Formats: sequence, structure tokens, C-alpha cells
Amino acid sequence: MHTLRRKKNDTIMTDGSIAGHLIKFSLPLMVGYIFQQLYNTVDTFIVGRYVSMQALAAVGSTGSAIYTLIGFFMGFSVGAGVVISQHFGAREDEKVHEAVHTAMCLAVIFGVVFTAAGYFGAPLMLSLMRTPADVYSDALTYMRVYFSGSLGLLIYNLGSGILNAVGDSRHPLVFLVISAVINTCLDLLFVIKFHWGIVGVGLATVIAELVSALCVLFTLTRSRESYRLELKKLKIYKPVLKRIVQIGLPSSLQQMLVSFSNVFVQSYINAFQTPCIAGWASYTKIDAFTAVPQQAISLAATTFVGQNIGAGKADRAKKGTFTALMLMIAAVVLIVIPLELFAEPLIRIFIDEKAGADAVEYGVAFLRAIAPLNLCLVGNSVLAGALRGVGDTKIPTLIQIASFIVIRQIYLAIISGATDSPLLVGLGYPLGWLCASTALIFYYFFSGWEKRTARKTPETA
Repeated sequence: MHTLRRKKNDTIMTDGSIAGHLIKFSLPLMVGYIFQQLYNTVDTFIVGRYVSMQALAAVGSTGSAIYTLIGFFMGFSVGAGVVISQHFGAREDEKVHEAVHTAMCLAVIFGVVFTAAGYFGAPLMLSLMRTPADVYSDALTYMRVYFSGSLGLLIYNLGSGILNAVGDSRHPLVFLVISAVINTCLDLLFVIKFHWGIVGVGLATVIAELVSALCVLFTLTRSRESYRLELKKLKIYKPVLKRIVQIGLPSSLQQMLVSFSNVFVQSYINAFQTPCIAGWASYTKIDAFTAVPQQAISLAATTFVGQNIGAGKADRAKKGTFTALMLMIAAVVLIVIPLELFAEPLIRIFIDEKAGADAVEYGVAFLRAIAPLNLCLVGNSVLAGALRGVGDTKIPTLIQIASFIVIRQIYLAIISGATDSPLLVGLGYPLGWLCASTALIFYYFFSGWEKRTARKTPETA
């Protein structure tokens, strides 16, 4: 039996100020996600400024394909986090131990599988995206180098999920900062000094991800708490695995299918010329910063609700969800305003105007039109996060699949046949956000999830 001990890094959210807990938990996550975005943005900046516009388009156009595979595992990571947070909130030490070791086994298995699948499946994904000939070679190289580091990426994300589930968002932040600094330094060294181009950018990312994985493993194995990782005791506990799969599989399928759907969205963008693809790549890197508060507060809502449901406090879980909604709306507005005001200079960071004046114009148009519409995603982010904390993932997943895949693809098929405007193609994203948020608002308030969970515990849920 593992005795549960509490330390200053572990946040117990079942008592005290709701807003205080959410803010305290979210702020380190936000800083971490900013560094994570900088991590990815540096790659785009380096290739856009020091390699070529074609290289910029190549790196920018591979994201959807990469996250089709990575996103599948992230759903299981979410499932593991929910299970751990519920058992942690209920102070069930042994169950926390079993969930941690089962989840880490999954990370290792998926890491090996994704390395092979990403390497050999890259040509198919690029073909589905209708990648232009002048971009294809660089995109293929980048994808194959990137997937060679799958194991490190998955171990880091799973380990960070474990720490977040018990309320420790500080260590994942520190690891992200370390990783981002390493990635930036190696990008500059490999690309500017060694002239390794796309290979250098991908290799820098792989090394940085490996370092972050080693950091999270060191922290978990050195811990004295119930979530301590003991490598010699790695084992899949079937009852825990079943619970993780029940919660995580719907989210895994949703994330994978949405990312796969985005492959086809990228294919619509790739139907335009390289300047448009480069402009889109620059826009997505900047607009990704609007996702920072959404990711952080959504995870905070999941952890808060998970711990309080585990402690039998459904009313407190509801209050936490509403508080998270208000916090997220305020945060998104504060980020969108400067993006609107400084859209052009922000886009110019990535693109040398002499080589890509048209790309700058495309990027500015995308950013100014779509960034404010991130408010349409707030309801989806918070309410889906809260429902994950409850353990309710099936209906939210179906809603997101219908919104992000079915409705979006219908829109794109219609709009691409009616116009040749890349901006109207780009608006397919916020259309999906709006539909998902609207449906989840109705589901959250009228599904009666409180009654369904009133008599459940982490053991029986």
C-alpha cells in the first residue's frame, strides 16, 4: 500500500477559493504553454528567415498530419489524468499508483508504434494533403525526423499529465522552459552555423523533447508520493486500463479524427500557391497563442472537477466550471486585442518581405479575420474539460466530431466549389468551434450529469 503524502507542489482543490485554485493552477500552465508555442514558433521563424519560404510552408503544412497520430495518444493521456485526479481527490493511494504505471506503459508502447507509423506513413499523409511539389521533399524530411522523437514526446506529455492531475503544474512548466531554451539554441546552431536546414530544425526538436522526457521521468521516479514511478514495477493493471480506455478512447478518437479532418483542411489551403501556404503557416503559429489560456483553463477545469467529483462535491464542481468560463473569456479577449492591433508586424516576423510580400498579405488577412473568432471556442474548451473531469467523454466527443469534421467538411466542400477565396476556406475552423460550443452548452446544462455522478465513485464510475 502506498501512503498518500501531500507536499507544496500538490494542489488539493476540494476546499478553499475556487477562483484562487483555478488561477493558481492555470498560470504556470499558461506560461508553460507559451513556451511550448515559442518552442514551435522558433522552428517556423528559423526556417522562414534562414532557409526558404518553401521550407516555411513545409514545416507549417505538416502540423495536421503529425497531430493525427500524436492526438490519438493525447486522448489516452487525458483519460489517465482524469483517473489519477479522481483517485487522488478520493485519497485512494494504491489506485493512483496503478494508474501511473499503467499509463506510462501505454506511453512506451505508443511511442514505438508512432515512430514506425509516422516514418512510413508520412508520404501517404502528404499526398492526402495535396502537398505541392516544391514543398513535398522538405515536408517529408521534417515529418520523418520529427516522428523519430515520438517516444520522448509521449513520455513527456504523459508524465506532465500525471503531475498536473495531482495539482503540480510547476514542474511541467520548468521542463518546458528548459526544453524551449534547448530547442532554440540547437535551432540556431544546426541551421545558421551548420546549415542543416530542415533536418537541423527537426533534430533540434527531437533532442529537446528527449531532454524534457528525461526530466519528467527523473521527477516521477524521485518522488515519495503515491504517484511515484518505479520503473522495475511498470505493469498494465487491467481494471485501471479499462477505466483509462473508457474515458480516454472517445477523446483519442475525437482528437485523431479532428486532426485527420484538418489534413483535408490543409489540403484545401495547399490547393493555393506557396505564398498562401506560407501565410497560413505564419498565421497559425501566431494564432496558436490564443489557445494558451484555453488549454490551461480547460485542464484546470478537468483537474478541479475530477478532484471534486472524487470527493463527492458536485455542486462545487459546477461552480468551478462557471468560474473557468469567465476566466477563459477574459483571457482570450486580452490576447486577441494585441493580435488585431499588431497583425502585420507579427506576420512579418516569420516572412522576409522581399521573398514573400504576398505571403505577408495572406497571413495578415487570416490573422485579423479568424483570431477574434476564438471566442467561439471558449464554451467547447471549458465544458469539454469539465465533462472530462466527470468522466463523461462520449457525448462531448460525438459533438466535437460532428462539429469539427462533418459540418466543417461539408462547409469546405461547398465553399471550395463556390469561390477561390482562401480566407473563406480558413473560416471553416471557427464555424466548427461555434457549432461545438453551442451544442456543448445545451448538453452541459440539460443532460443531468450531476445526478448521474451523485452516487458514483472512482471505483464504480
